[in-house]
Amino acid sequence: MAARLTMTDTLRKAIADSGKTFLALERESGVKRQSLMKFARGERHMRGDQLDKLVEYFGLQLTPIHAKSHSKSKIAND
Repeated sequence: MAARLTMTDTLRKAIADSGKTFLALERESGVKRQSLMKFARGERHMRGDQLDKLVEYFGLQLTPIHAKSHSKSKIAND
């Protein structure tokens, strides 16, 4: 089974596969060129608002893989 790409990996791949310069990506996505360059090289993380802009720009979507049970167990009181 192939390993799933993380959100970070997916965004880095989208940036690389776009074939666009960092300047063009800055103009079109609204994310600063320096931030894009450092993120693409793995030198820094993106802030949430920057991630939102890139996800929207590239037309990406987060989809749940599976649901986890978050129910709390009950403790019986005697």
